[in-house]
Amino acid sequence: MKVYLTLMVIAAIVAYAATPAMRHLAFRVGAVTAVRERDVHATPTARLGGLAIFLGLAAGIVIAHNIPFLQPVFEASGAAWGVLAGAGLVCALGMADDIWDLDWMAKLAGQVLAALIMAWSGVQLVTVPIAGLTIGSSYLSLAATVIVVVVAMNAVNFVDGLDGLAAGMVAIGGAAFLTYTYVLARSASPGDYSSLATLILAVLVGACLGFLPHNLNPARIFMGDSGSMVLGLTIAAAAIVVTGQIDPEVVSERETIPAFIPIVLPLMVIAVPLVDMTLAVIRRTLKGQSPFMPDAHHLHHVLLRTGHSHRWAVSVLYLWTAVLSFGTVSLVFLPARGAFVLIGTAVVVSCLLTFSPPLRRTLSRGWRAAGQRVKPLQRLTPEGHERLHDEHDEHGGTSDENPTEADGDASDRPAPASAAGHETNDHRTAPPRET
Repeated sequence: MKVYLTLMVIAAIVAYAATPAMRHLAFRVGAVTAVRERDVHATPTARLGGLAIFLGLAAGIVIAHNIPFLQPVFEASGAAWGVLAGAGLVCALGMADDIWDLDWMAKLAGQVLAALIMAWSGVQLVTVPIAGLTIGSSYLSLAATVIVVVVAMNAVNFVDGLDGLAAGMVAIGGAAFLTYTYVLARSASPGDYSSLATLILAVLVGACLGFLPHNLNPARIFMGDSGSMVLGLTIAAAAIVVTGQIDPEVVSERETIPAFIPIVLPLMVIAVPLVDMTLAVIRRTLKGQSPFMPDAHHLHHVLLRTGHSHRWAVSVLYLWTAVLSFGTVSLVFLPARGAFVLIGTAVVVSCLLTFSPPLRRTLSRGWRAAGQRVKPLQRLTPEGHERLHDEHDEHGGTSDENPTEADGDASDRPAPASAAGHETNDHRTAPPRET
């Protein structure tokens, strides 16, 4: 585990250090979110944060290639490089879309091509952990792989609508998935704990954590499509490796790991994005609209309309991701009865926090106080220094120790529903589209 944690830290450091450079690059090439009346941002905000995330992933995988412990992963196949190549392709595709606003068909074609690259390298659904079912047809296996990857990419893209939402949810779900894949690797291969899925998830979680300090509300940079598609593709790759290439029956014979976990856990990790995307497609189709036509009815829009603040809406979706993903993983470590009691209790608490505005307001006061206490950490980033300097000049030399309302509690007040959806295509000056 120390190797994977080290790679996670490396990916986080690279992503964190690269993000300010991507912010400056975004302003140079015009990958900037325009300010509109419905947005919560007072100044144009850079995109291309996804490129920093990709660099964190790439750094982790390249370094892992030189670690003897992980040599079996690279010697077995070129799957790790295939995942990196696919991520690089969708990152470039997303960058082009952030700058030039590509047609949705071009983006879909690029997503399919990236999935095919991964499948060609060996990341392909071969078995389904349901009664030992094997996909007999190579064409059907290839089609299933492409569908899973494309759906995951678009699910993350759909939910990427508030500061820090997509990166935080993937980091939380990825951490739960990482825990399971490590236990699975130890059970399936005693004496050899090297695992492609664990490696992918370690660098993915690290890259997300490194990017988050720049992306939390108020965000100084957005990940854009270059980031949401990379996150979706990478989490899908890990899910395919675990679900489609490991025989859960063998594992269940050696350990008390339920055989259904490999297929349920990947779904729970991205359950919130999947539900959001499914509801959006159904809603728009019933209205006779394109499934990619944006609207203000995503889950985060609904939370904002019920009185949740921007940060609290993000926290609620974080909570549900943690309950679903870590709750599923708890079945590996706890007796079934104890695990279901824990999951049930967590669901009740989550419902109270989601649907009880008075409770939310009470806890939000403490959340705002905590936000004020961590402000010095935000100033450690280069953008934080720039923001502090700008506020100092704006207020005529007033110290930031006495923050204005706009810099403090305002971001925690209920935001208008129309203010959401700003991290994806929803905040361009041209009519937005989702893919």
